[in-house]
Amino acid sequence: MAGASISVQDFVMRFGDRTVIDGLSFDVTPGETFGLLGSNGSGKTTTIRALLGITTPSAGALTIDGRPYRPSTGGIGYLPEERGLYRKESVIDVMTYFAALRGMPRAASTRWSMDYLARVGLADKAKLRIDKLSGGQQQKVQLGITIMDHPRLLILDEPTKGLDPVNRRLLLDLVDERKAEGATVVLVTHHMDEVERLCDRILLLRDGVAAAYGTIPEVQDAFGGAVAKVSLEGPVPRSPLWRLARHEGHVAYLVPTSAAAADGSDVLAALVGAGAHVTGFEMRRIPLDEIFVQVYGHDAGAEERTGATVGAAQ
Repeated sequence: MAGASISVQDFVMRFGDRTVIDGLSFDVTPGETFGLLGSNGSGKTTTIRALLGITTPSAGALTIDGRPYRPSTGGIGYLPEERGLYRKESVIDVMTYFAALRGMPRAASTRWSMDYLARVGLADKAKLRIDKLSGGQQQKVQLGITIMDHPRLLILDEPTKGLDPVNRRLLLDLVDERKAEGATVVLVTHHMDEVERLCDRILLLRDGVAAAYGTIPEVQDAFGGAVAKVSLEGPVPRSPLWRLARHEGHVAYLVPTSAAAADGSDVLAALVGAGAHVTGFEMRRIPLDEIFVQVYGHDAGAEERTGATVGAAQ
């Protein structure tokens, strides 16, 4: 795509006889937040590492701003899933060291770092060694290092890993602020609420190919668009009007099988007519966590994996 911030075209990655990525294509447009999603082993981190030149692709073209990535390329902040902090050094020394590598003057980086630490509740930890911090506190330091020079492209691999809900919200606010400044964000996460809050478009990877690709409404439409959330006592009756997506406790999720049943009235009438004891009924857009379960929660066949694809991903 012309003008794409990130372009991945016909990407293949093999390790020996094993194909990890098989002909993957997608683009990330400037200024958007793009969700790269998938279960463990689906190929997310492999894609990011190839994009950043950490590994060499077996085939295909991966570019940032129209060019293959080089270590000298500036304006990119990468938060890897495997964290990399100097654990025996103090928080402020580690932050200003990484700032110096990016060309920030010591006084400016110290001031920025102290302001950031105050914002994330770590001002009193500035002179503490990294290894004395909790995992969540280290995560906040790592994110600060990633965003400190206001990069135009952020690639965040599980940025809220190990954080409680309060600190998750705080860090997501920080990501929102970078986006408001015009940054392009690639977000790797297993938290679908983060995706629904932040992402403009998403790509779901399964076994190295795209199971779905597009805006969130496009992906929801590809997986049925609407779902009935039904609270009931006892089993869910069988009917050609719906497909049972999930049944946990007293709550079932039913995907209408035809456009005529999409408003839910026929589904509810059929449930009641079949003798189901319905105590609650709500039609809603199919949530992303349900799509995630559909894609990764069972051994989907090739038709399910490719038939739900939206857009140009392959």
